[in-house]
Amino acid sequence: MSNKLPARYNAIAMPLVLSVLMSCLVSAVSTAANTGFSADLFAQWMKAWGISWLVAFPSLMLVLPLVRMIVGALVQAPQARR
Repeated sequence: MSNKLPARYNAIAMPLVLSVLMSCLVSAVSTAANTGFSADLFAQWMKAWGISWLVAFPSLMLVLPLVRMIVGALVQAPQARR
């Protein structure tokens, strides 16, 4: 028995993981750049990360189909191997 989620969850799992990682990195850089490395940097970062993720995940769910369409128009589909 596999511990993996069924393939039907890919449409939610990919944007979920992407939004967690990207909002974490961007909020860390943005918070440090705006506040400096102060004693309460971690607390400020966690607040910023929470707010960022609340925006990032629904945004990804909305724009991902458009992004896939744009990338599909720009990138050649892989050719079948013989």
